[in-house]
Amino acid sequence: MYSKAFAPEYQGALTTLSVNSSLTDVLAEGLAQLRDAERAGSREEAARALLAVAEAHRRLGNVAEADRAWKTGYRTARSVGALGTMAWALWSGGTLARQRGFFNLAYRLLAHAADLGKRGNDVVARGYSLAGMAETGRIQGDYRTVAALHEKLLAEARRRGEARHTVWALEGIAQIHRNTGSYDTALAMFEEAAEIAAKADDQRGRAWALRGIADVLSVRDGATERALALLSEAEATCREMNLSSALAYNHKMRGNVLYRAARYDEARAVYHQALTEFEAMSEPRGTALSRLGLVKSLAHLGRDRSSTISDLAELRRTFDRIGLRHARDMADRALVEFQPTAPQPATASQRPALREVAVR
Repeated sequence: MYSKAFAPEYQGALTTLSVNSSLTDVLAEGLAQLRDAERAGSREEAARALLAVAEAHRRLGNVAEADRAWKTGYRTARSVGALGTMAWALWSGGTLARQRGFFNLAYRLLAHAADLGKRGNDVVARGYSLAGMAETGRIQGDYRTVAALHEKLLAEARRRGEARHTVWALEGIAQIHRNTGSYDTALAMFEEAAEIAAKADDQRGRAWALRGIADVLSVRDGATERALALLSEAEATCREMNLSSALAYNHKMRGNVLYRAARYDEARAVYHQALTEFEAMSEPRGTALSRLGLVKSLAHLGRDRSSTISDLAELRRTFDRIGLRHARDMADRALVEFQPTAPQPATASQRPALREVAVR
């Protein structure tokens, strides 16, 4: 049995906040608690409030504000020797670093957070930090290294009956199976994650699981309409909770589903929307992936192959620089697919105007 999902990053006076609280509400409550803690002269409570502020800003896509908040929270916690609170601040900073594409920094911060969590006897902080390290490796495509850690964390979360952490671990392992072609296993794990999240009232976790289910149904079965319906359901949750990053990734996945169904003009529009959203929050991974989908969609709509190849080569270099192995492999496959010697997908009269989309 799993307990109701909770948000351990909302600490001190903020423990009353739900895992499903709107991020704008979390930010307002965090700032109010920060003012109260500062008036009371409680540095540890101030650091706890800053953690909530940092996480709200991060998930809203406010990168600069999130960066300031976690660093201030860490320094404040360090000034009173609060190891567990320091660990949570570093977890937030490491998660932000991963979101910004700084994977080496993310590893260092999360590893330090895991160590502080252990030294401070904060089992949850240590577990979340190790999970963050596993997720960082998975995003980079280093599946062999992190698969065992994912499995270990899943077993620990199941043993404790911690629903939210179980859902995260299931989704991470499912994504590895999806990316390596084990679609049946991936689907089963995404579906289990969605079921656990629903029963534990973890709407954010369920939204991510629905996105995974939609992806597998699209790529394995070509079930376009079912996938789009699931993404619409997940999108409603993202909007209700103001999950800016999750919403952008939802839109990118919608573009993927439409692209696989050869609905290239619709895919182009959705990829462009996702690209705009990712650029607004300075999210390099999502930005590059959206551009990849956009470039491929435009190629199918008749854009000249030389421009397509040039953009794909630049994207490949971007993926290589960031350290995204799986995405780099996708760019390599696209470079083969759209070689100028291959037949053009449309006549010159069918080629779309490119003025509305800046592909860099």
